[in-house]
Amino acid sequence: MNIRNRNVIIIMVIFLIFIGGSTIALLSQRVKMNSGNVTGNTAGNLNNGGLFCELNGVVYFSNPYDGGRLYSMNADETEIKRLSSGKASSINADENYLYYYMDSSQSGVGLGYMQGFHGIYRSKHNGNDSECLKRNYAITIQLSGNYLYYQNFDNNNTNGTELYKLKIDKSEDMRIADYNINPASCIDGLIYFNGTKNDHHLYTLNTADDSISLLWEGNLWNPVYENGYIYYMDVSNNYRLCRYSLSEGTSEVLTEDRIDFFNVYGNYIYYQKSSQTEPSLKRMLTDGSNVEIIAEGVYKNINITSNYVYFSSFESDIPMYRTPTTGAILVSTFDSAMRAAVEENK
Repeated sequence: MNIRNRNVIIIMVIFLIFIGGSTIALLSQRVKMNSGNVTGNTAGNLNNGGLFCELNGVVYFSNPYDGGRLYSMNADETEIKRLSSGKASSINADENYLYYYMDSSQSGVGLGYMQGFHGIYRSKHNGNDSECLKRNYAITIQLSGNYLYYQNFDNNNTNGTELYKLKIDKSEDMRIADYNINPASCIDGLIYFNGTKNDHHLYTLNTADDSISLLWEGNLWNPVYENGYIYYMDVSNNYRLCRYSLSEGTSEVLTEDRIDFFNVYGNYIYYQKSSQTEPSLKRMLTDGSNVEIIAEGVYKNINITSNYVYFSSFESDIPMYRTPTTGAILVSTFDSAMRAAVEENK
């Protein structure tokens, strides 16, 4: 083999290596899409800020002891680590990515910190490859399939808050409704929501074609689907908690307490009783029986995972409290999150 032929072969090998490397790089940057009706988080969590989201035994959460930055941990609160440098809320997860609203304007300084950045983000489960999909003010975000349905807030828009959907690879971004729709309660591609324009009836939005249908002429707020029922706050009757049977078309009262916030998980409902004299965080079974007081006072941000119910005092995000999701009530502070924040900020 002469020198010229050898040089040609070397150049061709280098070229093929370059092409192969470029192809691998492009494939690694391709967004992995979902198949089927994937839902990003529970309605109850999203209606309480979406501060916790559990997937496959891992909990992704906004750590109040570290400015609300995004963290991950096992469901038993082990292996806690920080994933982002900005304040996270409305957290969603699928098998490949995390999606969340991030606001760094109130965070401190540190690696990756950029003052004033806010918007809808996507990252890997370990926090790597974080990318802003849209710079905007979003309230509640819910993943359905390959789209993020979100409440878009714009001060310059005379309509106020509107519903949009954004494809997870950010190739599409479109307005679905020119009025406020809460997309939190989503199951099998159906979003259950209460009207805000002319009434508070129960509607569904079919994410297959974004068609909207009237389901029930009730007067409700913050509907949550769970096991064939819609749990809701009864606007006509002092915001007491009720549930509507989708199969029977009937409604029943679960408690006469006025409700500020609530969350449904499995067989339990956790809710904040609104009262001038006897406010308290309470729980009961989903049929309204076995009512128990968890803590006296006013609380917020009721987020639930398989192991714990997390909540905070209305006056402050810290300390954050938790009690086992099932079994005996045992309120304690979320100390492992505090210790993790101290370690991360050393």
